[in-house]
Amino acid sequence: MNHDRRNDYDVTNKVQVSNPAAVRDAVQQLFGQAFPGASFDKLWLAFYDFERLFTGRFPGYRGCDTTYHDVQHTLDMTLALARLVVGYERSVDPSDRLGPRRAQMAIVTSLFHDAGYIRHKERDSDFHNGAEFTLYHVSRSADFLRRYLPELGMSQDVGVASMIVHFTGYELDLDQIELDDPRDIICGHLIGTADMIAQMADRCYLEKCRDRLYKEFVVGGVAIENAAPGQYQVRYASGKDLLAKTPQFYQQVMRDRLHRKFNRAYRYIEVLYNGQNPYIDAIRNNIAHLVKVIESDNWALLRREPPYFLGIVDAANEMEKLVSDQLQAMAGMKIEQEPSALMPL
Repeated sequence: MNHDRRNDYDVTNKVQVSNPAAVRDAVQQLFGQAFPGASFDKLWLAFYDFERLFTGRFPGYRGCDTTYHDVQHTLDMTLALARLVVGYERSVDPSDRLGPRRAQMAIVTSLFHDAGYIRHKERDSDFHNGAEFTLYHVSRSADFLRRYLPELGMSQDVGVASMIVHFTGYELDLDQIELDDPRDIICGHLIGTADMIAQMADRCYLEKCRDRLYKEFVVGGVAIENAAPGQYQVRYASGKDLLAKTPQFYQQVMRDRLHRKFNRAYRYIEVLYNGQNPYIDAIRNNIAHLVKVIESDNWALLRREPPYFLGIVDAANEMEKLVSDQLQAMAGMKIEQEPSALMPL
């Protein structure tokens, strides 16, 4: 594994993906390479509004309090998406290229693909944490895009953006998504790919799954499902249990989503790195290390402590309390184990 890579830097260890300005500048450089002379103004505003939304300064919203799906995740994913876009543009015939307007739409969609986790001060006043929206956060993100894009002067992109954002989730059957232009489907493939490879290539992916994603799954009703009144079904008994099932998830997601549903779009990264793919390499390193941990039963090997990048003070402690309260409330209930379940990210 790359021991020199910093915890909040991208796979190249060159871009600080916890810093909106650093990622914006990297994306602007990539955008300029692919589309010389094209305006970056709307994308600059989108980065500005993304930072306001996730830090609680966007009118009407509270800010990010999901400890796994945080500021760093979205910025890391958006950088990966921009790289995929550039690689794609360099790989295809001119008639098949996305062009600056469609690429702009894809980048804005990636910036707000997890906006559905952000609580609205009035509409979501009965909720305590954005993770409570886990099972339908992508639809909420689509709703946010429908409201936000016209403010950015991108009303013409509302229909497509609110559909392709679903390539980052599991709420719709991706095979059933139909759009008029095949290039819009390509954008969906690129966005879905970026979301998957960025988070699984994160230097602290394993620790974040165990210590953060599991908690979001508890609060969101994914780890323990309400099967019937007074009865619950366990998908993941703990953070370690979630990690123990991750190699199987990796095999499935590589075959089904990255290879089939997204048509191996991750290959476009290789155009930028002389045939190499730093994301796939980092993912394989993470999985290989996890297998070593599982086989040795030495969980002390997962000792990284990545920082939080949230928009609400004390959100991490509040998450701990929510998880504790929820698990305690289920004590004594009839609980069944579901050993073969795989996790949606």
